[in-house]
Amino acid sequence: MANNLPIANDTIAAIATAPGAGGIGVVRVSGPLAASIAAQILGHCPPPRHAAYLSFLQADGVLIDRGIAIYFPNPHSYTGEDVLELQAHGGTALMQILLARCIECGARHAVAGEFTQRAYLNDKLDLAQAEAVADLINASTEEAARSAVRSLSGEFSNAVQDLLHQLIDLRMYVEACLDFPEEEIDFITQGRVLEKLQQNQGTLQRIFHQAKQGALLREGMNVVLIGQPNVGKSSLLNALSGEEVAIVTPIAGTTRDTIKNVIQIQGVPLHIIDTAGLRETEDTVEQFGIARTWKAIASAHVALLLVDSQHGIGVFEKSILEKLPSQVKKVWVHNKIDVSRETSRTDIIDHEQHVFLSAKTGLGIPLLQKTLLEMIGYQPGGEGVFMARARHLQALQAVSEHLSYAVSQMNAAELIAEELRCAQEALGSITGEFTPDDLLGEIFSRFCIGK
Repeated sequence: MANNLPIANDTIAAIATAPGAGGIGVVRVSGPLAASIAAQILGHCPPPRHAAYLSFLQADGVLIDRGIAIYFPNPHSYTGEDVLELQAHGGTALMQILLARCIECGARHAVAGEFTQRAYLNDKLDLAQAEAVADLINASTEEAARSAVRSLSGEFSNAVQDLLHQLIDLRMYVEACLDFPEEEIDFITQGRVLEKLQQNQGTLQRIFHQAKQGALLREGMNVVLIGQPNVGKSSLLNALSGEEVAIVTPIAGTTRDTIKNVIQIQGVPLHIIDTAGLRETEDTVEQFGIARTWKAIASAHVALLLVDSQHGIGVFEKSILEKLPSQVKKVWVHNKIDVSRETSRTDIIDHEQHVFLSAKTGLGIPLLQKTLLEMIGYQPGGEGVFMARARHLQALQAVSEHLSYAVSQMNAAELIAEELRCAQEALGSITGEFTPDDLLGEIFSRFCIGK
C-alpha cells in the first residue's frame, strides 16, 4: 500500500470501550512495548491469542483488578503491531487507573483514530476500510451498519480494485501503442479500446450506484417542514417520528424555534426540522424563529411545503416557493384531508410533487415516506450496498468524467492515455493505494525474467 505517512515505532494505549460505567471495560495497548507492559502489569506475558484470567497489578504489587488479558503478537493483530488488551470491570475510575498504569509502564496516550491509522499504515486495512470502521461505530440504522460491514470486509475496496486493474491494463496497452507511431496498424481499433472503455463505464456506474446508496445510509437527508402557522407542521413531525416531540395547539405561532428530530425510513436517517411558521409578525421572539427557519431551509435536501387542504395553495405559499433555494427539492403536502374529506394520494401537478394526507390520523403518511425516498434516489432492499462518503462519490464522479472524455478522443491515443492516468489516480485515491510508481511496478512486473 502506498502512503506518505511515517510508521510510528512507539507504543500507545487508550480505553477502547465507550465512556461511562459498564460491566466490562477494555484498555488497548499497541506497539513494541506491549509484551513488556504485559509482564509489568500481569507478572508475565500471556501466550499469544489465548485469553488468560490474571491479576492486574500496580508497580508496588497492589491489586488493581482481576480480568482477562489477551496478547496478539505482530503481524497478526488489528494494528499489525504487538497488541495487548486488558479486559476489566468497566468502572470509569478503574479504567483510568488501568490506563495510567499502562502509561507508567512506557506507553503514551493514543490520539483519536490512531489505532486504525496504524492498521492502515501497516497494510491491515486500506483507506476505505479504515473509514468504514468509524462508519460502523457511528451507524444510526440497521441498514447503515450492514452497509458499513460490507465496506469494512472489503467489498467496496475489491470493486474499486477490480476496476483499477482494468484501467491500468488498458492504459498500459494504449501507452505501448504510442511507442509504435510509424506502424500502419490501428492498435486502438484492434485492441477494442472503445469497447473496453465502455465496459469500464458500465462497471463504474454500478459501483457509483451502490456507493451513492451507501452514502445516503451514512449521511441521511435533511428535511425541513415549512408553511404558515397552524397548518400542521408539528403534527406532521410527530406523525413521522411516531412520538410527541413537538407541542401541538390550535394557537398560531406555537412553534417559535426550530425543532430537530432524527427518524429513519427503511434504514435511511432523516433529520426532520420543524420550523416556526412563516408570516409577518411583530413578536421579536417569533421573528428570531422565522430567521432560523430560513437558515434551516438553506441546508435542507428536501422542503415539505405544508398547506391546509381546505384552502389549497395561495399567493402567500407561492411567494414562499419563489424564495426557496434552487437546489432544495420541494414537495407540496396538503394536510388535514380528514377535515376536507379527500383521499390520500400523490400527484404531479404542474411538474411539482404533491402529497395529500392527514398528520392527525396518519392517513397518507406512508405515501409521504415513499415519496421522500424516491426524491433522493434511494432504493430499499438493494443488495451489495456499501458505505461511502462524499469524497468517494467525488472521486467516482471524476473517474466518470475522465472516461467520458477518453471515449470522445478515440483518434488521439495520447489524450486517451492521459485521461486513463487521471482516472486511475482518482480511483486509487479511494483506497489510498495510488502513487505514480504503481504503474511502473505493474509494467516491470510483466517483463520476462532477464529483461
